[in-house]
Amino acid sequence: NYVYMSHAYCISLSSTFRGAPLADKLYRWHTGYPGGLKQRKAADMLERKPEEILKKAILGMMRRTNQRHKYIEPRLKIYAGEDHPHKAQLPDGVQGLPPHPRSRSGDHHFGLGDKYASEGSYQKGAGQSD
Repeated sequence: NYVYMSHAYCISLSSTFRGAPLADKLYRWHTGYPGGLKQRKAADMLERKPEEILKKAILGMMRRTNQRHKYIEPRLKIYAGEDHPHKAQLPDGVQGLPPHPRSRSGDHHFGLGDKYASEGSYQKGAGQSD
């Protein structure tokens, strides 16, 4: 299962991140080299890589476990614009399944066929008629 998000540039950020203004919020990372601590303000991140703000927010709410690193992170796909390489679930020309009968709508028969499709007749027992 994958999660696809598009239009990351449209996110509306409030003027504060936990009390810090948008211009004061810093995103920090380390390159791995000595003295390689880098930082960028949230306003700059929103202009350059809006998908990274969402990714950091989503992954920051999860525990750092093997499930997050091996399963969830590779399956989270965030795109800044509306263009992405993924197609719709149903290609053009394919009909979707009919809606599932629900008990609240009153048209449920639990798959017993038209003989028992009238409401309440399934409770009278199989093979018995009115």
